[in-house]
Amino acid sequence: MGISQKTNRLEQPKPDVKPRIGSLIIGIILMGANLRAPLTSVGPLINSIRDSLGISNILAGTITTVPLLTFAFLSPFAPKLAQRFSTEFILFISLILLTIGFGIRSFGSVITLFIGTILIGSCIAIGNVLLPSLIKHNFAQNVGMITGIYIVSMNLCGAIGSGISIPISSLSGLGWSGGLGCWGILSLFTLFFWLPQIQNQHKSIRFVQTEKKVKSINLWRSRLAWNVTLFMGFQSLIFYTMITWLPEILEQKGLNTHEAGWMLFLMQFAMLPTTFIVSILAGRLKKQHSLVLISVVLLIGGVLGILHGSTILILIWIIMVGIGVGFAFSLAMMFFSLRTQDTNEAAELSGMAQSLGYLLSAVGPVLFGWLHDVTHNWNTSLLMLVLTSVIIFITGIGAGKNEYVAPIDSVDLK
Repeated sequence: MGISQKTNRLEQPKPDVKPRIGSLIIGIILMGANLRAPLTSVGPLINSIRDSLGISNILAGTITTVPLLTFAFLSPFAPKLAQRFSTEFILFISLILLTIGFGIRSFGSVITLFIGTILIGSCIAIGNVLLPSLIKHNFAQNVGMITGIYIVSMNLCGAIGSGISIPISSLSGLGWSGGLGCWGILSLFTLFFWLPQIQNQHKSIRFVQTEKKVKSINLWRSRLAWNVTLFMGFQSLIFYTMITWLPEILEQKGLNTHEAGWMLFLMQFAMLPTTFIVSILAGRLKKQHSLVLISVVLLIGGVLGILHGSTILILIWIIMVGIGVGFAFSLAMMFFSLRTQDTNEAAELSGMAQSLGYLLSAVGPVLFGWLHDVTHNWNTSLLMLVLTSVIIFITGIGAGKNEYVAPIDSVDLK
């Protein structure tokens, strides 16, 4: 009887595993929902913000650039914080600060606008880096599916953010500050759903301590890590450049403001099914070269269609760009897990790739606009994106090899 009772006591924790995993998946979905909408919701309101605060076009344009710079600066520090305190705890703290950031950004002054934007960008940077490693740790056998779910959540809310910002701000008394501040409701909701994960943070600490047996690696000397980083950066450059300039390009091609705005929404919406499917496919393939090729063909075809194609077929060109961007973004997220052997490596690679990658992507919209000002047309600017797609192909072939950023024999088994 004593042995039976002891066995039962040992087996009692097992029924708790599935509920914990279920709550973690919900938490990841909600966390992903907070990582893009706070940024995509700003673009449609830029004119209202500029006119309300009386700021210049240049200063207004930096509102969308500042978060990318915070991504670049803070991404390398996120893995260090996770190793010190646990991934779950750092993500929980980032949600608290994110909610505070929404409140500060909505006070309605220039200073609070930028302080809130910096705080929001910092919190999103931490989520961008740590979620892929959290997924790799908890869902090692289903990385592709869970990553796909997380990316779909992120892109879906990003598309919704672009579409509903103006309608919300048009509601009586809200204005642009209310339109941006409403996203604090989502982060606060996510905060309560993330609370159960704090109870499991001791498991992450033990996991990190175990993985410290792995010898430190210098990713800056890894050709594979650089390929992943450049692939991440250049695909982000295309996305953020299109988010910034696509409506204006389409307006010059004859579409009205309303139609151009919906085309931007369509581009992001076209990414949704692609991001889920590609994540699963990438996880099942040893090499991802074929997926890289499809992505680049779609990107080049879509950009050239916008440049030289008929406006009658503009829907097709926009959808091609959206699917191509979706392919590339999913691959970039998957490379953090596929090209690493453990959670710490995944976080380090994610930090490196997102730090330099977002710094590179921040240059894209500025360079794109500068080329337009110099040439007085969009031809050279769009050809820049074609060249960028070629670079994505070259780096993607390197990143898609069946290798790890650190050789297997670098693990200390003692």
